[in-house]
Amino acid sequence: QVRLVESGGGSVLAGGSLRLSCAASGYIVGGYIMGWFRQAPGKEREGVAVISISGSSTFYADSVKGRFTISYDNAENTLHLQMNSLKPEDTAMYYCAARLGWIAKWDASYEYDYWGQGTQVTVSS
Repeated sequence: QVRLVESGGGSVLAGGSLRLSCAASGYIVGGYIMGWFRQAPGKEREGVAVISISGSSTFYADSVKGRFTISYDNAENTLHLQMNSLKPEDTAMYYCAARLGWIAKWDASYEYDYWGQGTQVTVSS
């Protein structure tokens, strides 16, 4: 069983930065991939970024490329999402997720087996 706990959300002005963290516990091994998803009110959950724990391969949604950076700290079993140049449209509940094995459609939320409870990010103009 894998448990994920997010932290680091908050309210910022447009152009500001936030760093989200997701502490992972349980049976996390090298074959896992971990991702960040977000869901705004009235919208579908969308993939933001993903990373493979073993090889550090990363992919990003076009909307966040160049502004967000995903990373995984193996020593502390913690996933991070550094978010810079935040925009009002980044406002959403952010979730971390995990699954065993890489998939081509990394942003398909239904493919992930484990989810955190979410952390709110609000960006005001």
